[in-house]
Amino acid sequence: MEFETILYEESDDHVATITINRPQSLNAFSGRMCEEFEYVWQKAIVDEHIHAYVLRASMDCKAFCTGVDVRGGRDAPGARPVSGPNQTNDWFKVDPGEYLGPRANKMWKPVITAVHGMCAGGAFYWINESDIIICSEEATFFDPHVTYGMTAALEPIGATYRMPLGDVMRMALLGNDERISSHAALRMGLVSEVTERDALWARAHELAAKVAAKPPAATQGTVRAVWESLDLPRTAALGMGMSYTIIGNPVGTAQVDRDAVMGVKKKKFEVR
Repeated sequence: MEFETILYEESDDHVATITINRPQSLNAFSGRMCEEFEYVWQKAIVDEHIHAYVLRASMDCKAFCTGVDVRGGRDAPGARPVSGPNQTNDWFKVDPGEYLGPRANKMWKPVITAVHGMCAGGAFYWINESDIIICSEEATFFDPHVTYGMTAALEPIGATYRMPLGDVMRMALLGNDERISSHAALRMGLVSEVTERDALWARAHELAAKVAAKPPAATQGTVRAVWESLDLPRTAALGMGMSYTIIGNPVGTAQVDRDAVMGVKKKKFEVR
């Protein structure tokens, strides 16, 4: 696929970087971007060279993403799958998250997302399905739907799995009247680290490279087990998790030199 709305690059450390690249539209997503992300995630499933992904957005813009490009008209993501007389039939519209999100595409490789500037509304399709999220100091998070008379549903529902309910409801109901700062996002668990803007991309790649260096069967099994558990009651989730360890651990342990990584002199770590 020839990319028009994103940049894609791979590095020798088994990390691929996806850059949202529509700065002229505040990095808002279009129907074309939905197609490109769906292609990237499907490619990721079969690409054995890449073990982890960094998701970021063009720095030539004051926003990570401001959601859907409302100027898209017939290219609006919700109308993508519809053609002909059913173009305006609401029963045929599809959630853009089914194309944008790695988990919606059943892609279980780790995703590290680096947020700068405004992160609003539909940007949460990526936030809600990322494994590690870091942001720059000036980053802000908000959901403007209700301000414009629109029901805020898909994005805040997804956000309840990583933010306290009270914080999600406050964000959804206050709309444009309040933004979550980077340090408030850190406090409520929306992000796990705040960096200076100039250091954001390098730090995201550093984290992704550390993840990618680990046995892919272990990281991908972990990602799948945890994310799929969110749809299950506790006992069922633990039972499923046990089966995943039985299936995945023999493969993962075969992909690593345990003596090399378990020696006392080999242990190096950061304290967060």
